[in-house]
Amino acid sequence: MFADMSVLAAGRRHSVGRRFDGTVLAVGHSAAGECRVERWEDVVAVAAGNVHTAANTGRSHTVGLRSDGTVLATGWNSDGQCDVAAWHGVTAVAAGWRRTLGLLADGRVLAVGRSAEGQCDVRSWRETVALCCGDWHSVGVQSDGRALAVGNDRRGQCAVDGWRDLVAVSAGAVHTVGLRADGRAVAAGDRASGACAVEDWEDVVALDAGSYHTVGVTASGRVLTAGDNGHGQCEVGRWRGVVAVAAGSTHTLGLRADGTVVTAGNNADGQCDVGAWSGVRLR
Repeated sequence: MFADMSVLAAGRRHSVGRRFDGTVLAVGHSAAGECRVERWEDVVAVAAGNVHTAANTGRSHTVGLRSDGTVLATGWNSDGQCDVAAWHGVTAVAAGWRRTLGLLADGRVLAVGRSAEGQCDVRSWRETVALCCGDWHSVGVQSDGRALAVGNDRRGQCAVDGWRDLVAVSAGAVHTVGLRADGRAVAAGDRASGACAVEDWEDVVALDAGSYHTVGVTASGRVLTAGDNGHGQCEVGRWRGVVAVAAGSTHTLGLRADGTVVTAGNNADGQCDVGAWSGVRLR
């Protein structure tokens, strides 16, 4: 979620940040324990399982990658999506609805959790360098810049075969976005929400897909958005000095260079209560 060392993650109703000292912060809905990260240490990346579908209760999980290649997980575990204790040698993690993916140094991918739609069918992937999870689909980037996708393709969200020169991907409920090496963005999937309207974006250095919106940050620190704004999640026009972004179901996070975090969108569960956060840095 480029984001192999993700320091921000947004779920449906919670937000997570990794501080420079390896500790982790979390706010928002925690009925399933998804915010129980206060004892985590030596973490280099975080991911939040997003439940994009409105009909769902919003239970989620949180994943942390430690510097030694082991993985931590807390929260909803109905399909075994938190069963990652045996993983070793992991270099990146991604969390989706009821599942978790882990990238190994040799380019292979691990998966646990729900696979009813084929979203965990990643064992054949090789030379993978980045990965992400949507609701019912999973996407990866290979070392040659091509994309792979498995899972539900009902809205064309897995139609990424022609993508080239990718450095990152991110997946929402029914759409997928990719970042090319030249700073341009590509998109596939459902266009009804406008979340795929990223073709005119330029000079992008990072992006993330929420449920039905997409967020990108440019080299100058400005933030771009496309898609659903029903909760104000796209009201980021005044943000400056941003170096990373994370898109949740109906809220957006932005990391400033000074280690503070800005938010926009739905705060019904306190997922935007990050005013006290500090020390969240990319490295």
